[in-house]
Amino acid sequence: MSGPLPPLSELRRAAEVFNGFANADTSWLRLITATRSAIDLSQAAHRTILLRWLNSWGCRIRYPREGEPAPFDAGVHAWWDTWGTTLPTVDLVHLTDAGIDTAAKAYSDLSEVVVSAGRTRRTLGPTAAAKALYALRPNTIMPWDAAIAAALHGDRDGAAFGRHLRLGREWAAAVIAEAGAGIPALVGRPVSLAKILDEYLYVVFTTGAKGDWGTDSGEWWKDGNRG
Repeated sequence: MSGPLPPLSELRRAAEVFNGFANADTSWLRLITATRSAIDLSQAAHRTILLRWLNSWGCRIRYPREGEPAPFDAGVHAWWDTWGTTLPTVDLVHLTDAGIDTAAKAYSDLSEVVVSAGRTRRTLGPTAAAKALYALRPNTIMPWDAAIAAALHGDRDGAAFGRHLRLGREWAAAVIAEAGAGIPALVGRPVSLAKILDEYLYVVFTTGAKGDWGTDSGEWWKDGNRG
């Protein structure tokens, strides 16, 4: 799916739903405090912080028992050695095509990192990889989950993630053109524009609550269904 950005009123409505979730920012604030807003995955402590944050966001990655191998830790460390210095750092709206291509390749590699060995081998996967990239570059990366990826792009591979970032870049430019310096007021919380857009998509597609955009009447809102 592609198309025009939903109006700012819809972003505000979706933000109100998201703001109603209990402890919406608790784990995120804990992460940025613990890492001083600069995750460095060359540090074992930061890899542990990222793992705990991903699980707080529903990723369900198994913690190794004492004496067991730690595939998440080893795999993410190796991935960071390859990609840590090349990930784009600009705001979403300023991402170049080359920067998007780099982020998409980094996403593909990260999603294939083995996080659980043994009888059932498991990789990090598309949703957790996108969330991890957001944690690493919160102003740059608009994350997704399975429902968002399926609705917007029909796939979750690197090419689809690149399309997701291009759509986010287009939408970010439209929001900035309309809202100007008033972007933080859209949600009333200290989150990036990339996260504002993700929260809108989460409310619309993941929770199944569609606003006026894409419907004839936006009954979910008018009926008071606020999450």
